[in-house]
Amino acid sequence: MSAGAVGTSPPMRLVTFNILNGRAPDSHPAHERVDVEAFAEAVTGLDADVLALQEVDRNQPRSELADLTSVAAEAMGATDHRFVAALAGTPGTAWVAATGAEQPDAAAYGIALLSRRPVRAWEVVRLPALRTSAPMRFTGDLLPTLVRDEPRVAVAAELEGDSGPLTVANTHLSFVPWWNGHQLRSLVRALAPAPRPLALVGDLNMGRERAVRVSGLRSACALPTFPSHAPREQLDHVLLDGSVQPGYAEARRLRVSDHQALVVELV
Repeated sequence: MSAGAVGTSPPMRLVTFNILNGRAPDSHPAHERVDVEAFAEAVTGLDADVLALQEVDRNQPRSELADLTSVAAEAMGATDHRFVAALAGTPGTAWVAATGAEQPDAAAYGIALLSRRPVRAWEVVRLPALRTSAPMRFTGDLLPTLVRDEPRVAVAAELEGDSGPLTVANTHLSFVPWWNGHQLRSLVRALAPAPRPLALVGDLNMGRERAVRVSGLRSACALPTFPSHAPREQLDHVLLDGSVQPGYAEARRLRVSDHQALVVELV
């Protein structure tokens, strides 16, 4: 019997998308403004039931002081949504780690989770922070560069599914290879009490095989998502636990971001 037939639940369309603050993939953050309308059109075109976003701005000059979570919520028709700040202030200039006590209109940057399905409960997980700068080797450089990582967070929603509760957790992990594995293990432990089935999604900054090995979860699909114009590696993932199965899946290039959006229908 196919999905949507009598006796089965229709698939839930789940999308994870690192939006690059809503910027075009070839833009430079120092002199390029976000086209908020193009971002809204991209979200509308995804037609997501549940949408996980990373690199989300709120009240930042580069994105016209827009609340991009609210823009996305209106574009997709979300009934519930939550923005969680990782940074308070403006990235690249003056910022501090967000605590959750920031004012609703304060400038911030983080992740968001949006849903057309009712949300029973929310949970925010602040992940282990790398306190020191880490050496990173960039293409063309002979010597590694010391780079300061950002604070990292996750947000989980317990949704009302057709057959009972479903947990979706969204995160954006560190780009430091040996640290993002530590963060992923920490997040999986934090989500242990959450109702199953579980979908852990987001930009994990690691490949598919490592994401599966570190998390102990199943991968919904193997699709390269980065860079958007010619994807050669999968940084964005949908990892599953419990009685949920992936159906249709695609990586979709849009007018915004240097990542492709990862679309997975869950049955």
